[in-house]
Amino acid sequence: MSAIMKTMLVLSMGALLLAGTLSAQTPVPEWQAGVDKVKNLIQSNPAQASEEAGELLKGKNKKNVDLVTSVAHVYLDAGKITEAQEYLAMAKKANNKDPKVSVLEGDIALAQKNIGQACQLYEQAIYFDPNCKEAYLKYAQAYKSASPTQAIEKLEQLKAVDPNCLEADRELAEVYYSGNRFGKAAEMYAKFIDTPLATEDDMLKYAFALFLNHDFEKSLQVAQKGLQKNARHAAFNRLVMYNNTDLKRYEDAEKAADAFFNASDRADYSYLDYRYYGALLSALKKYDKAIIEYGKALDKDDTQVDLWREISDAHEMNNNYAEAIAAYRKYYDALAKEKKTPETLFQLGRLYYGQGTSSDSLAVQPADRKLALQSADSVFTLVSEQAPDSYLGEMWRARTNSAMDPETTDGLAKPYYEKVMDMLLSKNEPKYNSALIECYSYLGYYYLLKSDYPASKEFWNKILAIDPTNATAKKALEGIK
Repeated sequence: MSAIMKTMLVLSMGALLLAGTLSAQTPVPEWQAGVDKVKNLIQSNPAQASEEAGELLKGKNKKNVDLVTSVAHVYLDAGKITEAQEYLAMAKKANNKDPKVSVLEGDIALAQKNIGQACQLYEQAIYFDPNCKEAYLKYAQAYKSASPTQAIEKLEQLKAVDPNCLEADRELAEVYYSGNRFGKAAEMYAKFIDTPLATEDDMLKYAFALFLNHDFEKSLQVAQKGLQKNARHAAFNRLVMYNNTDLKRYEDAEKAADAFFNASDRADYSYLDYRYYGALLSALKKYDKAIIEYGKALDKDDTQVDLWREISDAHEMNNNYAEAIAAYRKYYDALAKEKKTPETLFQLGRLYYGQGTSSDSLAVQPADRKLALQSADSVFTLVSEQAPDSYLGEMWRARTNSAMDPETTDGLAKPYYEKVMDMLLSKNEPKYNSALIECYSYLGYYYLLKSDYPASKEFWNKILAIDPTNATAKKALEGIK
């Protein structure tokens, strides 16, 4: 039997348990075989099914509410509402205060998409019997989408009546899961997940709830337990890959990825699958392969513009700055206006700077370096204009101009380092000390080259005032003496 068939069987068994027609403790009534016969004939031979039902409900059996409502449910489950209503009338005549009759009438109302009336009838069943578990559960099932709050309230009422009701825990888990309350969902799944009531689907939702609640370790454990029963289950393999990636267990994640993409049944891959795989491969420094997976993710969903940033990152880590810049430009251009912040623009400038200062002389030619640094300077200029209270734009203009003037012969970076220095001194905060030392170092060296020793000494001493152990400043001052 396949895993899906097993799941369907367990679900159908669970449904019967909820309906109160199957229980390990309750013996099968002698008339059940007759009801099953009616059920088997309803579609293939409706007339004979009606005859069999008539024979079954002769004499005193007309007063047997359990039997009459069971026959009615068989017709209702077959979509024959009119016939179900006829047997409902018979059940009402037998005992209209039996909670099973109210539940049946509620089920018929629900089949007619009248949720409000159905729930009123389930409430009526509870009024007739406060211990009618089936009514609480069906009320919650009816309202779990339309009114999750009411569904939860009814299930909590059931828990007050029967604190050990696992069916209530299961329904609560479903309601919380559907409402994206994954922490609460996981809490409820945990209560019944190790019982016969739990299905493979319950285990899967439990694992996903834990994952979405960022409990990656526990989610991984549940997913691995699922794989013990079905090693080719795509969703469990997916979760093992996801969780191991988030836990930074990259070798385990790579094995799970192989199982997910190459050894899973009926896998339906999403953009997120390829995105996770791309992130995993990037973490393993397999950047070329990562870029391919990110591309597959974009093929699945080209609205996920963040993928271009991740492609850019992979190219950058692989020292392919031209490709990194091209990908980042696609990312930046695709952003909504409000997301084109100085921070996102700054990253583009940083990539140009990286290209212009790359140590790979074969990949980046001198002319390309110059153009890249000029582009970086233009971008950092825009950053300064858009974020005038931040020193970063001017600091990176200073670094970029310093890279364009590596011998400091023209002092291209001087005005920018001076501006940064003034900005940081006005802030008067220790966290900017390292940036100030960078400014002082450049200016000290600049004046040293100009043979303006007093000015040079002034900046080296400023460094020592911040960091008395600074070796560069000490050596420079010794050289000036």
